[in-house]
Amino acid sequence: MTRPACRISKPDPGDADLSRLCQSFLMQLDHVAYAVTNAELADTVQRLGAELGVAFIDGGKHPRAGTRNFIFPMASGQYIEIVAPLEHPVAETVPFGQAVRNRAEAGGGWMGWAVRVDDVAPLEARIGRPAGLGHRLRPGGTDLTWKQIGVIDLIAEPILPFFIKWDDMSAHPSVGGSQSVSITEFALSGDRDSLTSWLGDSPEALLDDIALTWVEDDEIGLSSVTFQTPSGAVTIS
Repeated sequence: MTRPACRISKPDPGDADLSRLCQSFLMQLDHVAYAVTNAELADTVQRLGAELGVAFIDGGKHPRAGTRNFIFPMASGQYIEIVAPLEHPVAETVPFGQAVRNRAEAGGGWMGWAVRVDDVAPLEARIGRPAGLGHRLRPGGTDLTWKQIGVIDLIAEPILPFFIKWDDMSAHPSVGGSQSVSITEFALSGDRDSLTSWLGDSPEALLDDIALTWVEDDEIGLSSVTFQTPSGAVTIS
């Protein structure tokens, strides 16, 4: 479900930037990203697909980031991304490529989560830098485009999601998605106050019907995601 940002936590009246952000600004969980090395990509696609009882599809390459992915679309308007860095210089210089490479080289696992927004301008004003342009060349040749902001912050503090604004929602990766699998729970590790400040609202308000568990972990960020599947609940760490 789409939620207005700051639905629960009211902004400080003296914080003009946050007050503007909270006016009719919509946020929704967009996708979760699992990063591995390119050498591990095929095996990980097969392993996670078997655990969830689904078949991931080749999503194509991100030319600007030096990465490629496989995705599984869900009817909830969300999707799962398995992403890997390619042997390309931009994977070491562009923030998204850096984030993927960092997580993959640290052993792989959940890199983070993305929040869909209907406008990036308030976020650009609040964060103090312009959104970056993203695109993915699908195997069939079509080009999927969007704007994103916050990947630099995710690198610094992996509990923080990045924000994404799709140019054409009719081409969103979840279109035609399966109703058989859905996200039911997040386990997060890190500073709750920092996440709430970043979102402008409590994470529970944003995640809505997705249960949220806080855990102690050596690494901060998205520790695990639980999915409801035809075979029951499946937790992937």
